[in-house]
Amino acid sequence: MTRVAAIDCGTNSIRLLVADIDPATGSVTDLDRRMTIVRLGQGVDRTGRLAPEALERTFAACREYAAAIKELGAERLRFVATSASRDAENRDDFVRGVLDILGVEPEVITGDQEAEFSFTGATRELAGREEDDAQRRPRKGEYLVVDIGGGSTEFVVGTEHVLAARSVDIGCVRLTERHVRHDPPTGDEVAAVRADIHAALDLAERTVPIREGRTLVGLAGSVTTVAAVALGLEAYDSAAIHRSRIAYEQVVEVTERLMAMTHDERAAIPVMHEGRVDVIIAGALVLRELMERIGAREVVVSEHDILDGIAWSLVA
Repeated sequence: MTRVAAIDCGTNSIRLLVADIDPATGSVTDLDRRMTIVRLGQGVDRTGRLAPEALERTFAACREYAAAIKELGAERLRFVATSASRDAENRDDFVRGVLDILGVEPEVITGDQEAEFSFTGATRELAGREEDDAQRRPRKGEYLVVDIGGGSTEFVVGTEHVLAARSVDIGCVRLTERHVRHDPPTGDEVAAVRADIHAALDLAERTVPIREGRTLVGLAGSVTTVAAVALGLEAYDSAAIHRSRIAYEQVVEVTERLMAMTHDERAAIPVMHEGRVDVIIAGALVLRELMERIGAREVVVSEHDILDGIAWSLVA
């Protein structure tokens, strides 16, 4: 058994997992799993730089995480940074700040590496689990994993291992900052978001056979939030959301509802994190348009994602 700490710093949020992992049995015991909305990617698509206030929000979260890691006595730590810090001209400021606080340099990974971690984190448990109802359990193999982040979205097809992966720049923060100026968004703004999504799907399909995955697995906050709304939860419940199966018709209905709501109405949804209120529409649209493109009848929602993949990499 090895105690590890994994940090995933994306465009919209930074997350921590401290867990005990036993490679021999494949068991993972969470000790601390938390998420903080820091919006590191604020304005990056427009300016090409990380904003000073975004850096300070991120460093404040890092200080909290450092204290938790020390208290729990993790033996190994890996800090992975994704889309926003890949794109920023001043990412050296980010690297130095993280190193000073946590004692490790953030690994600014490629989109392909991000996809690999996401696939491992999402499918390692799904592939090994059995359910009583054989018609409802995910098939072992032939997964399409979609990880809808703030700055980018990853598409990964694989069985026990990744066969093809592609990262494209259609994250929920990036799309919102690029196109949405009104609340609720206008029809023209929604059309612009959808056009970007379809162009990105065309790009992804050049290298990833996204129509061939027999089980669609959806990751990250946009997907889990849509699932929580579809399930009618009165409070965010990871256990209820994890491994839930949300039909295409439910995804469409939730997306339409969100697009008709004002900021305050979306904020009043019990399961809506305050940091997702203004970007959830774009995230939901990515999921809806993907499902329509590939003819998916449902999405299997996973609370295990890139963070779990990073943790597994520490004991590989």
